[in-house]
Amino acid sequence: MEREVQVRVFADLEELSWAAAEEFMVLAQAAVAANGRFLVALSGGGTPRRLFSLLGQTPFADNIPWAQTVVLWGDERLVPPDEEGSNYKQATDHLLKKVPIPAPQIHRVKGELEAAAAVADYKRQLQSLAEPGRAWPRLDLAIMGLGSDGHTASLFPGPISSEELNQPVMAVTAEYDGRPAQRISLTPLVFNDAHHVLFLVSGAEKAEAFTAVLNQAGSPEQWPAQRIQPHSGRVLWFVDEAGGGRDYPINKDSLCK
Repeated sequence: MEREVQVRVFADLEELSWAAAEEFMVLAQAAVAANGRFLVALSGGGTPRRLFSLLGQTPFADNIPWAQTVVLWGDERLVPPDEEGSNYKQATDHLLKKVPIPAPQIHRVKGELEAAAAVADYKRQLQSLAEPGRAWPRLDLAIMGLGSDGHTASLFPGPISSEELNQPVMAVTAEYDGRPAQRISLTPLVFNDAHHVLFLVSGAEKAEAFTAVLNQAGSPEQWPAQRIQPHSGRVLWFVDEAGGGRDYPINKDSLCK
């Protein structure tokens, strides 16, 4: 299918999170019905925390096929898995410890390793999930955020590296926000192969970046989220009014309770 881009606007983060949880549930059910598994890459940052909490509660926890769900991460910091700042720890605290996903189906970036070793290990995990002859699997869903500078995952403003263009996983060690980034990230090679990409955008500090990413075409070095252009698939932008959604008609049929 051709790439489809859709923007849905919600009053606030709570309404956005309910709608995202419903989308997650529907996509999980459809993927398992079609292929026997649901392969999802989670994101870090503050925006998805409420989504994660909702997914671990009724009605979502009871209607998502967790036994057939396989979890990865779009990026991770080079920190141990029990340390604050770990995307794995955040997802575990808010979601994974509340739902019955088999442990072998949780594929975390080993942030406690040195960068090169963490990259190599994550590449091996991706290949283990891929069809024969492929270096990475096709994600059913990639959940992604947006920074106020336009970054997503750990794809930051600036020149696009050869690793980002040619490898499924890369180390990000250049300075970001005044200090070395020390992160591991999937690259657009993986994100742009996904069936569905769901951006979650909330808060007034994101409004400028959201508007620029969608409307200032051809600026992927300045606004890295523009690098996410799936070859075939669906891109959903779930944005609240403060996050830049005021220029779009507000969604009227969300699941917010």
